[in-house]
Amino acid sequence: MNLSLRNTWPTLAIMMGASVWGMVWYPLRMLNALGVTGTAASALTSGAGCLFVLLVRHNAVKTVRWHWLLPALALFAGITNLGFVWGAIHGQVMRVLLLFYLTPAWTALFAHFILHERLTWAGAGLAALSLAGAMMMLWSPQLGLPVPGSLAEWAGLAAGMSFAMSNVLILKTSRELPHMKAEMRTAIIFGGAAIFGGCASLFEAMPTPPTGAHLGTAALLVLAIGFVLATNNMLVQYGLARVPANRASIIMLFEIVVTALTAWLFAGEVPGPREWAGGACIVLASALSSWVHRAKPNEEASARNDGNADDNGKNRPRAMV
Repeated sequence: MNLSLRNTWPTLAIMMGASVWGMVWYPLRMLNALGVTGTAASALTSGAGCLFVLLVRHNAVKTVRWHWLLPALALFAGITNLGFVWGAIHGQVMRVLLLFYLTPAWTALFAHFILHERLTWAGAGLAALSLAGAMMMLWSPQLGLPVPGSLAEWAGLAAGMSFAMSNVLILKTSRELPHMKAEMRTAIIFGGAAIFGGCASLFEAMPTPPTGAHLGTAALLVLAIGFVLATNNMLVQYGLARVPANRASIIMLFEIVVTALTAWLFAGEVPGPREWAGGACIVLASALSSWVHRAKPNEEASARNDGNADDNGKNRPRAMV
């Protein structure tokens, strides 16, 4: 009984993390309604998350050593977070998420050039499947070419590409800096998102800022989102360190289910047949990617012991929402 519970808790931790990521777009829209822009929301919530991680895990700071990978990781994490937050606020959240989930295609390409991993026929086929799903979802006789139809969708696509690059850089960082604690990678990701979002907010037109009671509500919401995201990251880290990477990646797809449900309940967004068909291809490519790149038993045991990323970049802290 105790063994069964020990095996169940990590799975539940990952499912809870995926659920949080699938719902967090709604409080971000609430912030936008209070007068906090998407770029400012990205900066403020990420800054709060970074501060929380540093306060809770301050002893891990001593494991950080300078390396060019750290600012690169912070930059791409910032693009990931900003692209997803801005896209989810201003676009149809389900389409933005599905474009974000084209990561198997981009990960295969980036891993080939940065990690020098051989691009297999299976990897190329999965990348083609996910891209075909995106083309199916985006194409219509009225819109013409199957490309994102709004800035929000382009933001989701850019966020997915940056997320794939972040995955690859996290794996490279775990190899180059093996003594660096996972919590510090999480702090760097949050910090990069805060700095990048803050810089981007300088170029976005600011609506009427919140005042009075709305200012207090916005401040509490920012702190709450930062706290939840930081806690969620550490919760998922617990699950990823104890669940085989290929199974964890499939569990994470639960985020799409939660997003579809919350988008329908809170925003009245109902995907059409093309969105369902294209999304099915993207989800299938993500699931098959986990199976094709599954680790060998001894590699999985090693991953569970050290909590590092697996060869497909799946065991990683996630800063973005």
